[in-house]
Amino acid sequence: MRVALVYDLRDDYRALGFSEDEVAEFDSVETINHLARALETLGCETIRVGRGQLLAAQFVAGERYDLVFSIAEGVKGRAREAQVPALCELFDQPYLFSDPLTLAASLDKAVAKRLVLDAGVPTPAFAVAEQSAAELDGWDAFPAFVKPLAEGTGKGCEAASLVHNIQELQAAATRVIERYRQPALVERYLEGREFTIGLVGNGADARVLGVCEILLKANAEANVYSLQNKELCEELVTYVRADDAEARLAGARALAAYQALQCRDGARIDFRSDSEGEPHFLEANPIAGLHPEHSDLPILAAQNGIAFVELIGMILDAGLARYGLSRPDRERLRRTA
Repeated sequence: MRVALVYDLRDDYRALGFSEDEVAEFDSVETINHLARALETLGCETIRVGRGQLLAAQFVAGERYDLVFSIAEGVKGRAREAQVPALCELFDQPYLFSDPLTLAASLDKAVAKRLVLDAGVPTPAFAVAEQSAAELDGWDAFPAFVKPLAEGTGKGCEAASLVHNIQELQAAATRVIERYRQPALVERYLEGREFTIGLVGNGADARVLGVCEILLKANAEANVYSLQNKELCEELVTYVRADDAEARLAGARALAAYQALQCRDGARIDFRSDSEGEPHFLEANPIAGLHPEHSDLPILAAQNGIAFVELIGMILDAGLARYGLSRPDRERLRRTA
């Protein structure tokens, strides 16, 4: 089975003059190496394609694959994560993970919140400043948290994102709008526990892999699972397997959000509880990070006894099943495992 591995590599964009903040969502060579080895262990012939533009050129030249495994984030626009899946659909090419509509809706955090709220999943009160912080003049729910509307990996999240009055709110929103050239999202800050939940599968077969509580160490950037804390997570963050009633409720609500957003094959969804222990939806990550030791989804999978290759196999098999396909040597691999 020939699998095209599509990705945005940090080093490639650094070479083009991108800043460290601009490349934060992209992947390292180490992540790609781990993914390629996992796919090969699962019986795939892995072809490293690289950026979506290179995949497009191959498609135009007539190249096809049995499957595209894309973790490409894209560069421009709030629908950038949807670009490679849309390209695959244009050329009738099977691919893993969610479709363009889900990816675009999930990246726009306000759209995602409205969809999960409509499905009965609570989310903190929120508002969007499209062009100016002045649009938030009526906001009165403090403390609050301000972040870019359509970024991931903690981009734009820092100590100053947690605001306690209208002056701090307007300064934070202005900073987001000017730095990221996109709207700013403000939501009521919840002071309870923070969870991230891993899920795999499709439709009625989708399930929770595990719930992980995120605990910041004393030397971390306070009260914020920020870009800095994520990048230096080995030093600043403790990840704890959570299986109490509150965590299980977060898992159940994450599954409801996963289905409401029509996520496919695998994803990670973030929740935070209020002071009463009620978990609230924060955002969905239908293209979750996949470094085996550094990314939240593989970390929480390992906490629940699921090794990295097994995790990738679950995602792969879920995607193949959507197309009525399976790995030719899956049975042999199971017998020899």
